[in-house]
Amino acid sequence: MTEPKTRPTGENVEAFIDAIPDERRRADARTVCEVLARVTGEPAVMWGAAIVGFGQQHLIYDSGRELDCMIIGFSPRKASTTIYLSGGMDAYADPLARLGKHTTSGGCLHLKRADEVDPAVLEEILTRSVTHSRSANA
Repeated sequence: MTEPKTRPTGENVEAFIDAIPDERRRADARTVCEVLARVTGEPAVMWGAAIVGFGQQHLIYDSGRELDCMIIGFSPRKASTTIYLSGGMDAYADPLARLGKHTTSGGCLHLKRADEVDPAVLEEILTRSVTHSRSANA
């Protein structure tokens, strides 16, 4: 079995964020990073080349496949800041309706601009995702 590409790298998170070329995306990354550190109580860690993750969990699939992954994370992509949530998007229907400008795909929340969403609702969503991950793996 091959090693997953998305795993902790030891690279410097601050340097990664500082190197984001777009000023808006860089500011959004700092904002999301601060909220996730507060919500998880965990330090930010680079997972792969472009994902900032928080916490770690060991997953075992029905197939027997096992892997370690972050509890929650985000990536400052060119078009949006992508936040990786757990539990499926249906679990977030109510707060997503109150969040503000965003899109979703799969288990991802996409923010074009962090200042276009309600910060309290964003924190509610992130907290819900972290709680789900931690309870699913308790």
